[in-house]
Amino acid sequence: QASFVGAMAIADLVKSTLGPKGMDKILQSTGRGRSVTVTNDGATILKSLHIDNPAAKVLVDISKVQDDEVGDGTTSVVVLAGELLREAEKLVNMKIHPMTIIAGYRMAAECARNALLQKTMDNKDNTDKFRSDLMNIAMTTLSSKILSQDKEYFAELAVDAVLRLKGSTNLESIQILKKPGGSLKDSFLDEGFILDKKIGLGQPKRIENANILVANTAMDTDKVKIYGARVRVDSMSKVADIEAAEKQKMREKVEKIIGHGINCFVNRQLIYNFPEELFADAGILAVEHADFEGIERLALVTGGDIASTFDNPESVKLGHCKLIEEIMIGEDRLIHFSGVAMGQACTIVLRGASEHVLDEAERSLHDALCVLSQTVNDTRVIFGGGWPEMVMSKEVDELARRTPGKKSHAIDAFSRALQAIPTIIADNAGLDSAELISQLRAEHHKENSTVGIDVISGGLGDMQKRGICEAFKVKQAIVLSATEAAEMILRVDEIITCAPRRREDRM
Repeated sequence: QASFVGAMAIADLVKSTLGPKGMDKILQSTGRGRSVTVTNDGATILKSLHIDNPAAKVLVDISKVQDDEVGDGTTSVVVLAGELLREAEKLVNMKIHPMTIIAGYRMAAECARNALLQKTMDNKDNTDKFRSDLMNIAMTTLSSKILSQDKEYFAELAVDAVLRLKGSTNLESIQILKKPGGSLKDSFLDEGFILDKKIGLGQPKRIENANILVANTAMDTDKVKIYGARVRVDSMSKVADIEAAEKQKMREKVEKIIGHGINCFVNRQLIYNFPEELFADAGILAVEHADFEGIERLALVTGGDIASTFDNPESVKLGHCKLIEEIMIGEDRLIHFSGVAMGQACTIVLRGASEHVLDEAERSLHDALCVLSQTVNDTRVIFGGGWPEMVMSKEVDELARRTPGKKSHAIDAFSRALQAIPTIIADNAGLDSAELISQLRAEHHKENSTVGIDVISGGLGDMQKRGICEAFKVKQAIVLSATEAAEMILRVDEIITCAPRRREDRM
């Protein structure tokens, strides 16, 4: 029983963040620095909880997996699993064996999935229709997040960014830069790549048709670097000779680099004044200390390699882009690479009032991007707003009527758990959930109804007209993961605390 209680407590915790009117949570870490996060993202909340209850850990895990797999629906997964367990607890008290319940849940989940499959829409052939589907999905995903006020605007951003990827789900090439200042409306999408660095002194501020060498090498070898080295000399002129030799060594390295025929050199480590001077003389833009992520992404986007030795110029792939220039965002100067080789790349610059707002905006946008990139691959779309849950629960109900034996109780319970999601969406909006759900159920017994909960007007609404859509893949993942997690917790009959492994004494 203990395992049920823990899991349900977790589900109740994130329950209030579901839906367009869901509230946010402030997470305050107990560690040093007392860092504060404001978030609405189920996975983020659960990741940072400190949990002792082993069953609850299973729930945290599924929300994490959901986050990695499809990006959105992290809260729904936990809530659904929690509801399944709550129903299962009642059944166990009625002396029904957990294995029977599991078998029933299995059948029910399969049935629910098929019910959804029949109701999906697919517009991948018609690009305009598909784009509007994507917009709707993005707006639905963002409506429960902090960006809901400007959701049309951010949905545009997200859809544009994802359509540039042309069907790859690799979100690496969408870079998100956060700059405090301005309002959320000032955020924009930029083709190309922005590196968060200033351009060095006395170097060209603008380069067209750039050849970029991306490197990870130390440009400060003009010192004798052997630790504890002692050099004995007879006179000061010898010291000068040594220094001249060091300078010569550096100059050779720089000339090798220039020999690649480049006009932009981006380095991961620092560049001393002397080599920087040499680069400036050669009219090459040198950027030092570019952070590592920036470097890898820059190499990926411009199609170059990261080099660390410069002896054979022909084997190094250079990156290319049409134009490099310096732009200002807020107070900061950034380097902007436009017209890059990989046309899929783009940068989303987020502006906002404070760090916390920006972090949360980034998480929400990331959710939307994940869902969209999944949808571009698997183009099936369904309506949102509690509609899919009602469709599934109706089918599951009918299955329960047809199934003989004790399993039918479990299948019935599954359909009740599915109805919990629209109930909670309504509750969070402060509506009368019992009334609404019964109306909803009646509506769904008509054929092909598209009615769901409309939180804005506080009643039932036609999801097709309101344009509230979700990706089929997300819903499917929710149902399947929640069922499996609930099964796993149901199978447990005791929680045993083990002794930690003893270390063998190595003699």
